[in-house]
Amino acid sequence: MPKGTLSVAGSLDMLAEPLLPKLLLFSFPLMMSSVLQLLFNAADVIVVGRCASYMSLAAVGSTTVIVNLVVNLLVGLAVGVNVVIAHYLGEGGRDAEISAVLHTAIALALAGGIVLGGIGYVLSGWMLRITNVQEDIFPLALSYLQIYFIGTPSIVLYNYGAAALRAKGDTRLPLVFLTISGVVNVVLNLLFVIVLQLDVVGVALATVISETLSAVLILTSFIRAKDGLAFSWNKIRIDRRSLILLAKIGIPAGAQGCMFSLANMSIQSAINAYGGIVVAGSSAASSIEGFIYVSMNAFHHAAQTFCSQNIGAGQYSRVRRILRKCILCAVVTGVVLCSCALALDTQLLKIYNQDPNVVAAGIERLYIVAVLYAVFGIADVLTGAIRACGSPVLPVVINLLCTCVFRLLWIAAIDIHTVSVRWVYASFPASWVLLMVVLAVCWRSLYKKQILPHIEGERDRG
Repeated sequence: MPKGTLSVAGSLDMLAEPLLPKLLLFSFPLMMSSVLQLLFNAADVIVVGRCASYMSLAAVGSTTVIVNLVVNLLVGLAVGVNVVIAHYLGEGGRDAEISAVLHTAIALALAGGIVLGGIGYVLSGWMLRITNVQEDIFPLALSYLQIYFIGTPSIVLYNYGAAALRAKGDTRLPLVFLTISGVVNVVLNLLFVIVLQLDVVGVALATVISETLSAVLILTSFIRAKDGLAFSWNKIRIDRRSLILLAKIGIPAGAQGCMFSLANMSIQSAINAYGGIVVAGSSAASSIEGFIYVSMNAFHHAAQTFCSQNIGAGQYSRVRRILRKCILCAVVTGVVLCSCALALDTQLLKIYNQDPNVVAAGIERLYIVAVLYAVFGIADVLTGAIRACGSPVLPVVINLLCTCVFRLLWIAAIDIHTVSVRWVYASFPASWVLLMVVLAVCWRSLYKKQILPHIEGERDRG
């Protein structure tokens, strides 16, 4: 099979023109999939905020950083699944290797998800204590968190499966699956909370059931596949070579996600000290911000996947163009969505909770955090491109210093007992500006060392 020829059914040819339409064709379904996945949590927040109380809203919101920390330990490997399979597809004729990666990833998702979920369940109370969750919402937060961790294997399995599909350019199937599971999640939320009066327990159960459904659907698609991404229970095992490749890229990515979560845990702990009203408002605003982030993050995945395939196929001259177009798309998306969020701040926040004090607290966060979200979008795209170039550790180090360490030092430097919560929120945009600048400098250096020599070699041979 010729180098760079794709034999995977339903794939998107990332090696040929036109570039921008294909980036958009790849990114839009992914964007919608991410939005729908985020709706799982948003539906939880909205239902408890509107149909229960702001205490329930605060309880669910206070668990977010803990969930992200634990789940990121394994979900980070999804980056490895995406990059490795994309490289193999770019090279062509590597169906056996692709199959080994897929089966290894699914085995890791099931085994690791069970272990990690069990640990999270047992340590839920301890993790809530160290994040300074107040006593009045502690029982509700504990119930939600423990039930959520039961669904960890499904969450990890879906993310690994979606990463494999993205590698071949298929972002449509994850969108279909999440649409189905998202509808189920909303229906179950309404049933459990309004009809059965289960409060946060019902919300957590709805989330676990819907996440499990999405995992089953994506696994079924692999079972029915006829290409290198065909799955069989008889072939499931951990292949040593595949594990090493996944770990090389995925562990740094997972570590980066965990570092983000640890830093955000410190910030959440500081926010929790301002009381239930502020926590509820911050939770609602954070949910709105999440939709902006995942929309921009689609272009991070586009840059990572398109660059990976083109590098695997030896088409180095396209890498810079891919990055520029992805950055442009991320910035436009971020600016438009942030503008809409700020223009509709009150209306959007009232979806989560009608209490005017909660709404005011949410507006306070939005106007500090959301304004510079596009800057984070640029940094996110640069991270994806750097990983695609075979430098998975570099973004981790940069994020550790510019985001995690910076935010921890910021929180340590202020006195939450004497300053407004605005100073806590300001740590987000300040760290993004620093992160973007450092990543841009590192990308320029990496491009000159690893990409440009190949381009010049092609010119010389031509």
